[in-house]
Amino acid sequence: MHHNIKQFLDECVENYERPAFIQDDPISIPHRFSRLQDIEIIAFWVSMLAWGKRKTIIQKSMQLIDLMDNTPYDFIKNHQEKDRKRFLNFKHRTFQPLDALYFVRFFHTYYQNNDSLETAFVTSILPTSPTIEASLLNFNKLFFSLEDCPDRTRKHVSSPVTGSACKRLNMFLRWMVRSADKGVDFGLWKNIQPAQLLMPLDVHVERVARRFQLLTRDKADFKAVLELTANLRQFDPNDPVKYDFALFGLGVNDSFPTF
Repeated sequence: MHHNIKQFLDECVENYERPAFIQDDPISIPHRFSRLQDIEIIAFWVSMLAWGKRKTIIQKSMQLIDLMDNTPYDFIKNHQEKDRKRFLNFKHRTFQPLDALYFVRFFHTYYQNNDSLETAFVTSILPTSPTIEASLLNFNKLFFSLEDCPDRTRKHVSSPVTGSACKRLNMFLRWMVRSADKGVDFGLWKNIQPAQLLMPLDVHVERVARRFQLLTRDKADFKAVLELTANLRQFDPNDPVKYDFALFGLGVNDSFPTF
């Protein structure tokens, strides 16, 4: 049965991992930029906002770009304190202005001392590390290390320590790490291997994964992510997360066979 599922999912990856996928997906937003830091900043922020209707996420992301004068990195590095007032009306679902202001403050502080956001994720991972779990844990600590960090903002950047599936962080890392050859992901970060990535587990992926018995854990938590990724690694040890395209695409379109 697993051979049939692998063959089917491989075909689905080919169908869904193509530039046409981009236009209706939040990943279209960082594709508007070419500079590494612009892509990092907006990709991270957009992925953290990525819950709810994709059309709304894209609209809010465009508003965010406008607030940063269409040059995220220049704004983050060089803005004045008074420029932060423009974020006082930025909201998306439970993401409030206070959260936006902390994101701006973190990025401003971080990029004073670092050239790339990749550094924040790779300091705790080795080439031999089986997954990026340690990266997720340590990034969370770093992100919330600034003085007077609002407690309410913590819910917007997950950590495995709480059992969270960390869907949005895993999606962001997929964007940054996986090869750009198919014209969807960026492949800009070279110090994390695609083999180490973990599956972004959302409701669509979960539903299809359970249908194919690739996920048996009853909770959609971090242990479920580890289980699903391990099963997909049997199909492709070097790039298990490529199946995100297949499982997500099948789930959104609600059309998949039973094996």
